[in-house]
Amino acid sequence: MNVRRSIAVISLFALAPLGGFASQEAAHAGAPDTATITFRKVFKSSYPEFVEIKVTEAGTGTFDIRQLDESPNPQPLTLGPQLAQRVFQLAAALHDFDGINLEMRRRIANLGQKTFRYEKGGEAHEVTFNYTLNDSANQLLDIFEGISREEGDISDLQRTMRYDRLGVNDVLTQVQSDYQQKLLPEPGELLSTLDAIASDDKIINIARDKARNLASHIRLAR
Repeated sequence: MNVRRSIAVISLFALAPLGGFASQEAAHAGAPDTATITFRKVFKSSYPEFVEIKVTEAGTGTFDIRQLDESPNPQPLTLGPQLAQRVFQLAAALHDFDGINLEMRRRIANLGQKTFRYEKGGEAHEVTFNYTLNDSANQLLDIFEGISREEGDISDLQRTMRYDRLGVNDVLTQVQSDYQQKLLPEPGELLSTLDAIASDDKIINIARDKARNLASHIRLAR
């Protein structure tokens, strides 16, 4: 996966190779007084090792999903109004990450360090954790993990369509599972790719049929 959708509090955002928040100022899609929420996850020796998703109140933003030794490559992201609103509602329930501690006190295995960051004008707050029992934080985490999974599914489908047509069916099986488990926050984002697969006569029929059926289910559920 080359494109798709923590961390020591003191040091992570100062590490230039990881692509700090300041270094991605140009990717900020909103005006200076527009609030932005950033999710970042770093989990070495996993796949992917690095996820960063930025979302403005308008639903615009970027995602950068990669291994740590790869160069930063943020891609444009657009969320629907309801999902963007939900992200900011959950952040508000967490006081926009100002002065809160989300980490569970008991020591557990490393699950990857996650960071939530809120920025608006000159205001900025962030919180970092490995694992939390806070319900609002876990709901927000599920949304961002879902965005990452969804962008990864789209990227995998597009990659196999171009370079490995026989592999499209296997990726579709995973995408279908993600959809059935309700892990994709905006499955409608898959439709254009699914339609392209369904109409491509260079792809095996079983995959074309699977894409067509999944697209039909997504449309009926909208």
